[in-house]
Amino acid sequence: MSDFDPKMVIGHHSCCVAPPLTSIQVLAHAVTMFPLQMGAVMKRRDFVLVLGSVALCLKAVRAQQTPPSAQHSARKKRMALVSPFSKPEHPKGEPARIAFDDEMKRLGFVEGENLVVEEYWAEGNSARYDSLVHEVIATMPDVIFATGGPLALLVKAATNTIPIVAITGDPIRQGIVSSMARPGGNITGVSVDAGPEIWAKRLEILAEAVPKLVNVVYISTANNWSGFFGKATQEAAQKLGISLVNAPVRSPANEAEYRRVFDSIQRDSVDGILFSAEFQHMGHRVLLAQLVQQLRLPAMHDSAVYVEAGGLMSYAVDVNEAVRMLAKQVAEILKGTNPGDLPYVQGVRFELAINLKTAKAIGIEFPATVLARADRMIE
Repeated sequence: MSDFDPKMVIGHHSCCVAPPLTSIQVLAHAVTMFPLQMGAVMKRRDFVLVLGSVALCLKAVRAQQTPPSAQHSARKKRMALVSPFSKPEHPKGEPARIAFDDEMKRLGFVEGENLVVEEYWAEGNSARYDSLVHEVIATMPDVIFATGGPLALLVKAATNTIPIVAITGDPIRQGIVSSMARPGGNITGVSVDAGPEIWAKRLEILAEAVPKLVNVVYISTANNWSGFFGKATQEAAQKLGISLVNAPVRSPANEAEYRRVFDSIQRDSVDGILFSAEFQHMGHRVLLAQLVQQLRLPAMHDSAVYVEAGGLMSYAVDVNEAVRMLAKQVAEILKGTNPGDLPYVQGVRFELAINLKTAKAIGIEFPATVLARADRMIE
């Protein structure tokens, strides 16, 4: 029987457990484990066993000395972004996308380095949602970023394992989660909904900006008009003495459809326009700003991104703040946190944004009281 027992090298924990040893120390330790006496001849089999044991220990030491973060970063993380919008000409140049990417970079995730972002666009066509969701699920990303309640619900129904982060309206009312503090399951996100009261506030600000506001067109889908927020907006208008009529947008909500909607609006019988808080509008915000300006009508939006694109005014949750909160959730999930343990966050910062250049173009002069309340003014 050989004097060398390889189990002594592998089983002797001092060569593989803290405190960490250098490669030279491991080699020296392994050799001293072999009782080579003066004049003894090392057998070929024993020599091979020594080398094999040293290799095992070296591998263990290297694993101990490699930080966990470095081990995890070897593979790029994959995020699937699924959106109801039409794909913008320059997606990465969108203000909200810039805010998201900047926050992700601050948190240690850079697209093209340790993060891959795969984009899926429904092109404003709700009929494409199902196939789009199945396409996303089949790729098995590390996290799915869903925009809007309808898509978030479909993604959640399609997988209970892939983490989901969503930006939506009220997630409880939409049936996405049962608790914002403890969403559970595989989904979390940020709500940009402030409840039905905000629609009264939007109409009040629009009426203050346009003192003779009587007839307002509400641009939305038929489902929104007959649903919770449509009814809340109609009730708010009634209390303010405003006549509110619906100009329904059909699916697919593309350029041709929006042009059809605006062609149906009788300029002489309308004092203002109010847009619903539906995500499909956002992908056409530049077009919508142009169509509204052609009618020379004041319009109220539910997000400042419309005002940045040429819309007149908005009163809403700060979208850039919301996407920064979403980036923090995505980063936490990519680092191993269970999405169901992350609270579904309510956006709390509201801002009144006004585009003074657009106001001048359509002949609107804002009262001093409205300008004094503005958080952002674009000139």
